[in-house]
Amino acid sequence: MPDAIFSGNFFRKGRFEELSVAVENGIIVKLGKSMIGSRTVRLEGAIFPAGTDVHVHFRDPGETEKEDFGTGSLSAIYGGTTTVFDMPNNLTPVSDYEVFESKLAAVRGKSYCDFGLYSMFNGNNGPVISKRSSGIKTFLGGSTNALGMDLGAGVFRQIQEFDIPKAFHAESARCLSLSRGPDVTGLKEHNLSRPLDCEVGSLEDMKEFQVERKIAAHVTSVRSLETVGTTAIREVTPHHLLLSDSDESGPWGKVNPPLRSDDIREDLFKAFLSGKVDILSSDHAPHTEADKEEFQYAKSGIIGVETRIPLMLALVKKKILSLETFYETCIRNPPKVFGLNRGEIEVGNRADFFAVNLSDMSPLKDQKLHSKVPISPFRGFQTVFPREVVLGGIPVLENGEAILDPMGIHVKEQG
Repeated sequence: MPDAIFSGNFFRKGRFEELSVAVENGIIVKLGKSMIGSRTVRLEGAIFPAGTDVHVHFRDPGETEKEDFGTGSLSAIYGGTTTVFDMPNNLTPVSDYEVFESKLAAVRGKSYCDFGLYSMFNGNNGPVISKRSSGIKTFLGGSTNALGMDLGAGVFRQIQEFDIPKAFHAESARCLSLSRGPDVTGLKEHNLSRPLDCEVGSLEDMKEFQVERKIAAHVTSVRSLETVGTTAIREVTPHHLLLSDSDESGPWGKVNPPLRSDDIREDLFKAFLSGKVDILSSDHAPHTEADKEEFQYAKSGIIGVETRIPLMLALVKKKILSLETFYETCIRNPPKVFGLNRGEIEVGNRADFFAVNLSDMSPLKDQKLHSKVPISPFRGFQTVFPREVVLGGIPVLENGEAILDPMGIHVKEQG
């Protein structure tokens, strides 16, 4: 007898299908048209496999005044995401196995969703990177708590043995150092101080790195997509698709790499709509209000783990974004890149899904969000939030309200 049976209109193999899904120990064990079990739950609306966000910065440990794994992961749940991968540029960078284990101990028991942790590669620490890392991140350009380094292709032999994704913040450190002006007082100046040429040149370098499973993180233009081609997984963010340096979000729109001009953004958005992007990640990067007071000195980063899927669902409802592209970039491809058994309603996969009524479209209000500092440059954008979320066969969001204690598991510790 399964632990639970969930019934409803599930999105599977490119279409919606009335199904019953039997779950045992958090895993889908049977699919059918109708089943009888000890506990049957009917989910209303459109039911999707839950989302996976492979690029978040929850700041825990070290800067929990900005965010911690509790608030960050709860935000993910409210946004229909049940698995996140947290980046290693903490106040103490996660660059060896001791720091990795310290971080894992600090966040274990706090997370409302399942999670993986990246380690950072700095050019000479390959032998001491934790084998329990879910991914390896290299900052070729500097950003929060990370110095950029133009590394030679040969140094990446140190991490060839790791059969996990290797993500790259691709902005050339040398190019950035030559481009920065003295007065970066707005989004346009920030864009000019980190020009697209720095990104494209770094992506050209990345193509030569002899490592498998590369991710070109947060690319910002069609030129970048074309440069990467098929040599790496192409990741974009909602903010580079929907926001530009003409916006009036001020310091709250300051991010690395920067928001680009309207025409570059529009071309990237068209490329996304036409299926030329592999994964959509939030690059959720929270800061305090004090961090964002004055543009020139403001920290870079935008929150987004809670709004990534709702923003895209609104575009689906408005028939701007195809259901298939939404599903591939937000749901199916991210866990596939990381080798996880989720993102599809299939026997043997994790029983993670969310139910949504696509007619529940409303403008985003900051106070609706659950991040520690819920100030979003997407304020006023149309969104569609899930009503129900199921994690490992357990309902964790009902009628839009969380009903759970932290129960997220480190993905390296799951069966």
